[in-house]
Amino acid sequence: MGKHDGSKMDVEAASRSAVWIAYQAPPPPPPQQAESWFSWLVPTIAIANVVAFAYSMYDNDCPARHPPGDTCVFFSSLGRLSFEPLSINPLLGPSPGTLDKLGALDYKRIVNGESWRLITCIWLHGGIIHLLPNILSLLFIGVRLEQEFGFVKIGALYIISGFGGSLMSSLSVQTKISVGASGSLFGLLGAMLSELITNWTIYSNKCTALLILLVVIALNMAVGMVPNVDGSAHIGGFVSGFLLGFILLIRPQFGWVSPKYVPSGHDMSLIKPKYKVYQYVLWIIAFVVLVVWYMNDLIHLFGNHLHRKKHHPLHRFDDKFKPSLLH
Repeated sequence: MGKHDGSKMDVEAASRSAVWIAYQAPPPPPPQQAESWFSWLVPTIAIANVVAFAYSMYDNDCPARHPPGDTCVFFSSLGRLSFEPLSINPLLGPSPGTLDKLGALDYKRIVNGESWRLITCIWLHGGIIHLLPNILSLLFIGVRLEQEFGFVKIGALYIISGFGGSLMSSLSVQTKISVGASGSLFGLLGAMLSELITNWTIYSNKCTALLILLVVIALNMAVGMVPNVDGSAHIGGFVSGFLLGFILLIRPQFGWVSPKYVPSGHDMSLIKPKYKVYQYVLWIIAFVVLVVWYMNDLIHLFGNHLHRKKHHPLHRFDDKFKPSLLH
């Protein structure tokens, strides 16, 4: 009887000890909530595009460019800011010559030293009909991304994707000028796709989100097949954004907690690593591919510069040398 009582006391003591240890050990911290940012950069970019278009119309000065017989569109209301005749620009905008002068993507000028056109072209638009859809798409897509990832990442994504679109366009289309922000916009779409892939574990409705995104991308890609639309800029921007998404938009896996929020005494081995192995692998692959691709295209564009300069003389800023493309 005494031996049985002793065993019972040992069990009770062990139970009390386990309860005491569990009480002393701090509970595991809850997962961190994603930080929400205030979106100011994307609206600023939208305003900058509108300002750039207004300046292009002011510089164009349609009434001074045409004899009285050629009526500028909305001349009575807009005066100097009135649009070119529809026979020259059916999109309600400036002339191709004005766009080229202000920084449109122009292969001959780029290989003759005006490399800044790879960036300036993304701030120009062919007309109101070209500008408005791009602005609405930018606000619809960009504001949410900036709220989730901040202005630094989204700003870099916008500019680099636009540069990638311009780079591919300049190598693909060498006989026309090109303007527009669609390379940057397609970069945002590409980044949304890679962000979904690399952060797959934190999404609840994965397949639904993927299906919706693929439909949106397919519809936008179809626009690139329309005549006078620079599809190469769309593709270059999309691929750039897709690769950049793996680099810039990577999120910690679900359940990860920053060490600074872990209570003292908690077993750190129980905390999940910040990123999964496949996220690191995708980051490295995307970075290498992006760098190699850009270096290869830049070498092809600017290599043998003297030869290109000799065989591609510059033209005047007029409206007769070539048509323009939109992107």
